[in-house]
Parts: sequence; C-alpha cells; structure tokens
Amino acid sequence: MKAVILAGGQGRRLKPYTLVLPKPLVPVGDVPIMEIIIRQLAYYGFKEIYLACGHLVELIRAYFKDGEKWGVRLHYSVEEKPLGTAGPLKLLKNELDEPFLVINGDILTDMNFLEIFQNHIVQGKLMTIGITEHKTKLEYGVVHLYENNVVDYEEKPEVTHYVSMGVYVFAPYVLKYIEEGEKMDIPHLIHRFLDEDVSINSFIYRGLWFDIGNREDFEKALESFEKNRGLYLKEQGQ
Repeated sequence: MKAVILAGGQGRRLKPYTLVLPKPLVPVGDVPIMEIIIRQLAYYGFKEIYLACGHLVELIRAYFKDGEKWGVRLHYSVEEKPLGTAGPLKLLKNELDEPFLVINGDILTDMNFLEIFQNHIVQGKLMTIGITEHKTKLEYGVVHLYENNVVDYEEKPEVTHYVSMGVYVFAPYVLKYIEEGEKMDIPHLIHRFLDEDVSINSFIYRGLWFDIGNREDFEKALESFEKNRGLYLKEQGQ
C-alpha cells in the first residue's frame, strides 16, 4: 500500500522551533513528528511512502534517508515552487496508480490508518476524509433571537463540530482534477468535487488527534505523547 506525507510547509505557526528545523523534524518528546507517522504507517502495512517536500528538504533527506531503518521505502518528491497541499500530488501522477493514503506531516494521532484505507475501498468513492469531533469554547455570550426578541442566552458556550484530521484516502482518478503546476490546497479540491456533485466519503474517528502546527495543540500533543508513547510508537506489542 502507498501513502503520501505532506511535508512541504515552512511551519510559520511553530516558530521559533522551525527557524532551524523543517516542520517534519520538530520533535514531539524525543522523536521527530514525521518519524512517528512513518513508524505508524509501517506498522499498518504502508511500505511505499512518498514524502512531498519543499522547505529544507536536504535536512529531511539526511535524517530519513531511504527508510530502511523503519522497514519502508521512502521516495522524495520535491516541489520547485509552493504547490499547496493538493498540488504536490500531481507530481506523483505516475507513481500513485492505486488508492493511496495522504496525511499531513504535522499531526499526532493514534488512528489505525489501515481502517480508514479499508473503509475507503469498501465505500468506493473518489475521496475519503478522516474527521473527528472538536470542541471550541466561544469567547462571547451567545444571544438567540426570534423576531428580534431574545429567547435564550448562553454564556460562552462550548460548540462541537466535525473537523478534518488531515488524513485522506484518494482514488488515482482524483489526480485528473489537479492541473500540472497548479497551486491547490485540499479544501479547494474538495470544493471542486462538491461543485460537480462528486460524493465524498467520511470516516469518523474518536481517538487521539492533535494538530501540532498549532502552538496550543503542540503543547497538548507533548503531554499526550509522554502519557501514551507506546500507543503512538506501537511499542511493546501495542
């Protein structure tokens, strides 16, 4: 099975960590975040892994080399100009000839990547999005109106919504929706599908998930990693 890790971002939200390190090499505990992802992918049977790189790619290549250390084969795809999160997939059009997993290189999760991949195959859609529930506490009191009359008031309520985890599965045909050299992010690609009434599958995940590109979540991820190290790294038979 094949997977793509999106590792081309500059990590502006994680400065000063990313002033000297590319975001994929930023450590969670004592392990670079992308090493955690690679170890998880290997555990679930994804042995062909493509790294979509740009910023400080030589540091990434120097650390991960060919992937033999983790029992996978790593392939490097380097964009000459920023292509967003979907655009780099077009550079791999000849390699991605079967359903493939795509994962942001800045997330920490204990998701079973094989489960979302198998769900995608069963559903038979062009795209599957991994989603999870996320709670946001609003900063303000919320006023509910009916015909200009106040009918309820909530003081700084907590709102729950589904968010994208940055984990996707695509059918190869998806690449036809991306133009050569086009800068495109995955949300833009999703809107292209929706505009054409293309059905998109969702996979709801209720386990651990953190976006370490966000400073606040990065601190939470560090704490979670220390508590659940074996779970994330698949150590000791986990």
